[in-house]
Amino acid sequence: MCLKTSLSVSSLIIICAMLTGCQSALDKRSTAENDVLNMHHPYDDSTLTNKLLPVMMPYNRLVASAGKVVSFGDPELENHSLDVKLIPGTTLLAIEDRYGIAIIDTITKKLTSRWAYNNNSKYRGLMSTYSGLKVARINGRINIFWSAALANGKNSRSLVLRASWDGEKLSIISSIEFTPQIPAPLALPNEIAITNENGKDYLYVVLNGNNQLVKTDLTNNKTVYAAPTGVAPYGLVIVKDKAYVTNWAGPVPADTVNKETAGVPFGQTYIDPKTGATLMGTVSVINPVNGATIKQIPVGLHPNAIIASTDGQFVYVANGNSDELSVISTGTLQNIQSIAVKLMPGKKSFVGDTPNALAINAAGTTLYVANGMDNAVAVIKLGNKAALKGSGASEVKGFIPTEAYPGGLAIDGNNLFVTNLEGEGARVGSGELSQDDRPGNDVVESFNSHHQKATLSIIGIPDDSTLKDYTKRVKELNLTFRQELALLLPRKNVAPKPMPERIGEPSVFNHVLYIIKENRTYDQVLGDMPEGNGNRSLCIYGDSITPNQHSLARKYMLLDNYYASGKCSAEGHQWTDAAMVTDYVEKNVRAWFRSYPHVQEDALVYGSNGFIWNNAADHGKTVRIYGEACQPRMDNALTWSTIFNDYQAGRPLKFVNTSTISRVRPMLSQNFPGSDEHRITEQVRASAFIKELKAYEAQPGDALPQLMVMALSADHTVGTRPGLPTPNAMVADNDLAVGRIVEAVTKSRFWKNTVIFITEDDSQAGWDHVSAYRTTGFVISPYSVFQHKVSTNYNQVSMVRSIEQILGIPPMNILDASALPMFNCFNQRHNTTPYQSLANRVAIDRINPGIAKLKGAELHYAKLSLRPEYDHIDGGNDDVMNRILWFAAKGKKAYPANLAGKDADD
Repeated sequence: MCLKTSLSVSSLIIICAMLTGCQSALDKRSTAENDVLNMHHPYDDSTLTNKLLPVMMPYNRLVASAGKVVSFGDPELENHSLDVKLIPGTTLLAIEDRYGIAIIDTITKKLTSRWAYNNNSKYRGLMSTYSGLKVARINGRINIFWSAALANGKNSRSLVLRASWDGEKLSIISSIEFTPQIPAPLALPNEIAITNENGKDYLYVVLNGNNQLVKTDLTNNKTVYAAPTGVAPYGLVIVKDKAYVTNWAGPVPADTVNKETAGVPFGQTYIDPKTGATLMGTVSVINPVNGATIKQIPVGLHPNAIIASTDGQFVYVANGNSDELSVISTGTLQNIQSIAVKLMPGKKSFVGDTPNALAINAAGTTLYVANGMDNAVAVIKLGNKAALKGSGASEVKGFIPTEAYPGGLAIDGNNLFVTNLEGEGARVGSGELSQDDRPGNDVVESFNSHHQKATLSIIGIPDDSTLKDYTKRVKELNLTFRQELALLLPRKNVAPKPMPERIGEPSVFNHVLYIIKENRTYDQVLGDMPEGNGNRSLCIYGDSITPNQHSLARKYMLLDNYYASGKCSAEGHQWTDAAMVTDYVEKNVRAWFRSYPHVQEDALVYGSNGFIWNNAADHGKTVRIYGEACQPRMDNALTWSTIFNDYQAGRPLKFVNTSTISRVRPMLSQNFPGSDEHRITEQVRASAFIKELKAYEAQPGDALPQLMVMALSADHTVGTRPGLPTPNAMVADNDLAVGRIVEAVTKSRFWKNTVIFITEDDSQAGWDHVSAYRTTGFVISPYSVFQHKVSTNYNQVSMVRSIEQILGIPPMNILDASALPMFNCFNQRHNTTPYQSLANRVAIDRINPGIAKLKGAELHYAKLSLRPEYDHIDGGNDDVMNRILWFAAKGKKAYPANLAGKDADD
């Protein structure tokens, strides 16, 4: 555990340097026409290695919390702080984090006690759910209640735990287990309330999986009733004689006439046919005595947190996908007001601020709202329609800077306590991790995306003058000047450029091919390139295995300062496809209770503006999707070898791609199998694309789609699973497919006006000496800065913004609106020399041997690779997979446990 004072002298110096650069850009806009220069920020010339505040996140955000920051958690885990409550009569806070409960002293700013699931055999493997922490004094003792779950097939569990706090430690009193109701595989408790009714104590809990509100008698832990709610209930507050439950995904579909429904795991919900996202949100009003539903109140999208006014006259709801609050009158049961909480409001403002936690002052006049994607708390003055003591109109007074993704709030008279779900990101280096199995002299300070600290911000309630300064700083840290630039109108008579300076100005490119690969770090693949900032000792898929990626980096350009924006594929495919993640994704991080959305099959995952493909289609662009956002359905008896042999013999693979998003279905290539299937060689996919490309060439005019989104995921590998190719073979298979596809495009008649962007979806399956987020990226076109290294700080959101800038379509949200287009990857010189793909240097059909032929470590890792959770991409433990891949590449060379934590093979 450590403490940071955000406004130390050194921090102020760095902040001044960063923000002076930002102000310089603002000043230049009034005198210069060069938008490329105007968009520059010192952030662009740095890496993500800085550990002094403000630190940089890999999605165009700086983080420098007001007040003091306390960090805690086992550095060998990916820690996230979730919810926070004051312990009455003490100076202590209870914090619900993903792996247990932490007690922090607000005076000393120190961790005083910690209870962890993995230290208790009865609860090992559980994780805390999204929120639901409650502290209550019962029979003179402090009791702490919280919700926990384990999503693990037949071994899944759902509990509310009850512990006592004696001033020094937590002791579990009891746990209440909840059974899933079909079709839910997991009951999934979340928000809870404790009441005393006629001298008896009761617990109320929403079951996010079961779509229920359950009332339990705490004298015997028996269920009183289970009442139906809407879809995926999240928040709960009991006011006077009514219970109010927020339904993350709105009402249970009943009337489907002229309405579209689609899956959220565990059921169905109404969806927006344009985006596939949830169509509405509701609050269920329920009689707490008998569980009868009184009313369903429509609110905004993704309603999550809910609290009541101090006098019980109003209920306030945070709508995570609408960037607004709903105010409900408890007297009329009407949604009487919506309060926007945008950092940058206006008719042309972008979505994405993501309110997801609430707190109210004792007077009931000021509401505090955690805006996850702003890394800030919005301070709302409640008007006379939203509070009995309110005056005038409700309005945002200002914003308080926090660390990354504030997700829990508590308040006393003088201080605001904020749990930061992303903290400062994955910055735990190998120096803080286990020293077991330390290898030889080639060890460097390195990073893996699943190692980060949880953080808490302790912030004094600001006066008006301080709040004004804080608001200015929040805008500067969020690079909002780029959002302003994104709204500039295109100029007339501007010559086409590879990367237009303004959205809507012409590009030399008519076509974008966007390829998404799977899970590698920069050092793992390109760490052996002396031309870039690599570390050879961490390179396990170097030039001998990925010759095409090395050749592309040398021929076109080497990006050695390019970052994934998330830490795993469930986040990664949202960043690559939508340029942001929703509150639902963030609240599920690392636990993934309801879904692991690396394939887009969960409507709760999607932002209100959807994805890059519907953004393009909405603005008149033609779109084709190759293997992304779909699942291939085929004969389960087929093996990798059978499919590969059939491919070589020219026999077609029979499959059907399916998607839960109706907008995607007509865009899908049914010739290119979805990428979430390890049994299909990438050569099937490459050949399918090349065949379609030739068909487009044979058509008159220019029929090639303007946006092509492609997924190639074999570089994920399946470890050393018998019957499937070796890791080296799968990475080589992927590399060869990339090379063939690039060659085909460069030899086509479309090459002169086509650009190819290639990214990994995340960097979780390996180590990197610069940052846990650093990965490989490629920008390939006739206008590339050939044979150059580009070290500008770019990331996945920059890539999405670049695609939008080229196609002339607007940003989808606040993240891509504030991203830097990849200007430095292009010049005006035109070179249409085609690319010649390189043959694989590793046999792509080299199959892992069967169990009977193995012994020792080989047998051990083969058995691990056979676990059913590895049937699909990212299904199993990442640290275990990393060990398997290291062994497959390095043999008996000691595994760098200091890079990836303790041995969790079993």
